[in-house]
Amino acid sequence: MKKNDTHSSMEENDKSPQELSLADLAKALDNQGIVDLTRAFVNDLRGGIVHATPEHFPWMNHLEKTKWSGILCLGMGGSAAGGDFISALSSFQGTVPILVQRDYVLPSWWNTDWLVISTSHSGNTEEALEATETALKLGATTVVISTGGILSGLPEIYPKCFLLPSVGGQPPRTAFGHIFSRQLGLLRNIGVLPQPREGADEAMFDRLQLAVEGFDIVNDPEGDVAQLALCMLERPIALLGPTELQPALNRFKNQLNENSARFARVGVIPEMNHNESVAWGGVGSDQDASSSEHVLMLLTWQGMHRQVSKRMDWMVAHATTDFAWKIAGEGNTLLESMLHLCILMDWISIALAFLHGKNPAAIGPITALKAHLESVQ
Repeated sequence: MKKNDTHSSMEENDKSPQELSLADLAKALDNQGIVDLTRAFVNDLRGGIVHATPEHFPWMNHLEKTKWSGILCLGMGGSAAGGDFISALSSFQGTVPILVQRDYVLPSWWNTDWLVISTSHSGNTEEALEATETALKLGATTVVISTGGILSGLPEIYPKCFLLPSVGGQPPRTAFGHIFSRQLGLLRNIGVLPQPREGADEAMFDRLQLAVEGFDIVNDPEGDVAQLALCMLERPIALLGPTELQPALNRFKNQLNENSARFARVGVIPEMNHNESVAWGGVGSDQDASSSEHVLMLLTWQGMHRQVSKRMDWMVAHATTDFAWKIAGEGNTLLESMLHLCILMDWISIALAFLHGKNPAAIGPITALKAHLESVQ
């Protein structure tokens, strides 16, 4: 479908997006296959885990024998999201710290005892490229994860740079499964994160696939996901959750920003209870004037600290909005809970895009900014 066909087909129906089914909206708006890419998420995860092994990349054996002080992940946007997830996993069960740097420069404290993982889906993200080349010139051992571009060519120049290729042909935010699974497989195989027990990954993937199918807004256009998106349509959005789920919170915010062209605010518990809670109100007269207008979504999982669970219960009981929900990430591990939430949140962001009459793949302002930066170099 050509760019202008979306608008003309909807105008010919003479109906607002809210009057059409999500299945009809998908046909009219999803001209880059975002729905199908979302359906492929679990297969992407499976493929990356199988791909990122020492059998395919023997250089991992050398990295496994090296004692690292930590891991520094370089990247931007959807290519950086995986670093947030493995950082959260490392805080729970890792052997060294994993930090994410979203910038042109390296942190001042970095040294070559830290392994660098540089991720750019296109291989041409300017911030990641500049920081990676700086690290390599300083003697860094670096793994680059990319589908091509300049980044993928750096191992030909620098002997301590290694390529872990990813899968292209889609927007970076929809390639999260490809990217994150390669990062996860790498860090398991070099001893930074623990290997799962036999069969655990496959059982998890089976459960996650059920979630992908159960939340599918085209196959179930009147289901819970569609109803949540309808509630969010005309209201400000706030996303809250515990510290360890901050990567899922941030990804949800970013998916709403890009897919749905909507703002969303993120609050992390317990930190927000020491400041932002006053603006939410619920006790006395002090509160932000817009607090009662928000949709409030609190992401949870079964491994939360007991005090955080109590804080969430209190916040829901004292919410000033009628639209406050606790949404549980299913699974016995932090990894599975975060991925389960990603699946749900991706479907919500796509449903919300359709209800706004937006193609979820369209990112005009980002594309325009990149073109401007290229023109003024």
